[in-house]
Amino acid sequence: MGQRLTQIATRTGDNGTTGLGDNTRVSKNSLRVHAMGDVDELNSNIGVLLCEDMPQSVRTLLVDIQHELFNLGGELSIPGYELLKAEAVLALDAALDEHNAALPKLQEFILPAGSRAASLAHVCRTVARRAERALVALGNEEALKDTPRQYLNRLSDLLFVLARVLNRYNPNGSVGDDVYWKSERLAQSVAE
Repeated sequence: MGQRLTQIATRTGDNGTTGLGDNTRVSKNSLRVHAMGDVDELNSNIGVLLCEDMPQSVRTLLVDIQHELFNLGGELSIPGYELLKAEAVLALDAALDEHNAALPKLQEFILPAGSRAASLAHVCRTVARRAERALVALGNEEALKDTPRQYLNRLSDLLFVLARVLNRYNPNGSVGDDVYWKSERLAQSVAE
């Protein structure tokens, strides 16, 4: 992997470029740097989510996801390099199956709301979708492996499910629920 930072203020980016792990320099506005930044922002938001009270199994899962996102950032920083493995996507699939099985089926759209932890999970979900879009844009210009895009797609789904899990989590005993969208159209169809 590329050289590790020993100094943070290098001043080498003052001209609007940044160094990649293969020692090339690119514009800070390049598609690759946008994708790297969105993945970094997602990882940082998950760090904020981890400050909340949550089931230990969800906490462990989110910490594992942070490590995989760091792998993804490393992979993006070195064109042609692979750090994120297909097994990481399979782990998200397994987590989706596990957590979905414990939730009631959705009968209505839900709002990105509820408990603070659930709301933060929804913020993470939207950042994951943006990171996925950035990866798709980069993949339209450069050859990329499929795993990073698949990982972000699956992760955004999992974060939606985890938001629902977190809305129901309360160590004090009372159980919460999702915040449902009040659709005028659906209200009319129920009234008829």
